Amino acid sequence: MSNEVSTPMRPPKLPSLTGLRFFAALLVFGFHITLSASPIPPNDPINPFADPVVASAAERVFVTTGYIGVSFFFVLSGFLLAWAARPGESMVLFWRRRIVKIFPNHLVMWTLAMILFAAAITPVHASVLNFFLLSAYSPDGAVNVAVNPPSWTLCIELLFYMLFPLLILGIRKIPGNRLWFWASMMVVGMILIQIVNLTLIPDTPKSAITPVSSYQFWFGYIFPPSRLFEFVLGSILARIVIEHRWPAIRAWHTLLVCVAGYALVNAVPFVWTFNVATIIPIAMLIATVAAGDAAGKRSFLQSRPMQWLGDTSFGFYLCQGVVIFWARQAMDNATFPTPVALLVVAGFLGLTILGGWALYSLVEKPMMDRFARPRRTPARVAVVPVHHRA
Repeated sequence: MSNEVSTPMRPPKLPSLTGLRFFAALLVFGFHITLSASPIPPNDPINPFADPVVASAAERVFVTTGYIGVSFFFVLSGFLLAWAARPGESMVLFWRRRIVKIFPNHLVMWTLAMILFAAAITPVHASVLNFFLLSAYSPDGAVNVAVNPPSWTLCIELLFYMLFPLLILGIRKIPGNRLWFWASMMVVGMILIQIVNLTLIPDTPKSAITPVSSYQFWFGYIFPPSRLFEFVLGSILARIVIEHRWPAIRAWHTLLVCVAGYALVNAVPFVWTFNVATIIPIAMLIATVAAGDAAGKRSFLQSRPMQWLGDTSFGFYLCQGVVIFWARQAMDNATFPTPVALLVVAGFLGLTILGGWALYSLVEKPMMDRFARPRRTPARVAVVPVHHRA
């Protein structure tokens, strides 16, 4: 049974999720700056701490946070696109907005990386594939993280964007009382991907930067279709929140679950750290924060500094391949006493934030304003079904 009610076309904004994006990008930064093996050949250590005990402890703390941050972004991407999607929206206009969102920043960093280091070490075909955001489909480690290493995630985002106009049609048809079932099926899909990874994907040769084979790392983590379940889960979660089916969970409960997820991800075999071990905490965090915003709750994530950091988080993430990997190589991967190493980390953090701000203010925002913003139209009202809980 359903009632027909009038509701604004535009859903409420979710500023807390904007602020939260920076912390996810910061988790990736912590992972990158403490790596014992760079993704850039010759795969030298990035970790700046000379004291082996401190270096090992820093790496243990952050060894899984990069995977957590990346999974967060994939779920968040699906959530936000479904949250803002409007019935009847033009596919072409949607694709144009998403391409304008990611490609200008990507092309700037691709060019900078090629000038600074990538042209000398990257096969031509790998640089071309990366230019068009197709490199992640290759199982060759010299290709899938080529040029600007963090850009492999954009290959996955591009797949999400291309498929979303079709996926949302199916997601909208899910009965309200079946949303939780399909959300759980997305988690099952992630588990099945890693079972296939462990049983059918070759376990040799060993990856230069992970404890599994290069093929297993690629299939379980980098191969774009393998990450679709996170994106679709995010879109289903958006419907759950929109239809007020998300339970009233306190923020501190969500934080406790996130802490438990971090503990679990550091205790399970490696391939389960990619997304399975932390997907429930990530889903809870995104949905709970979004539900709070939709209900009008106030949060420090909505503050002006956090909004600024959130806006620059995409550029902050993309800059890391140059600021961290290339700059550490330029320093001959020198290590330092702990107080100096902490200053080095702080300096790299500041430079990366500065680079993220430059990309956002000089590239991303001007391009979005010029080519992706819709023309102003009179406010419209749509009639949408509001389902009773089953």
